[in-house]
Amino acid sequence: MISLHQDTQGFIRMKRHFPASVTVAVLFADGTQEVFTGQRLNEIYDEALAAYRAGNHLDAKGFDRGPRKKVQQGIEFVPVSPGMSS
Repeated sequence: MISLHQDTQGFIRMKRHFPASVTVAVLFADGTQEVFTGQRLNEIYDEALAAYRAGNHLDAKGFDRGPRKKVQQGIEFVPVSPGMSS
């Protein structure tokens, strides 16, 4: 089991997908704890990544089709809240 802690802004640090079969315990900033499957956290990560890319005008693969400039290609922090495990 992997343990993650939510920061005060409501995010957990997640740079990549977890194995689908792993269980992840998330300790929220308010002191509550919830257990997620790796598959569910991967879905939440994918949703956050899609929102980031859409907000920064990137395509589905993370490429900017506009003028050349340095753009962060991924995310490292994922927003989570109690009740998202199901």
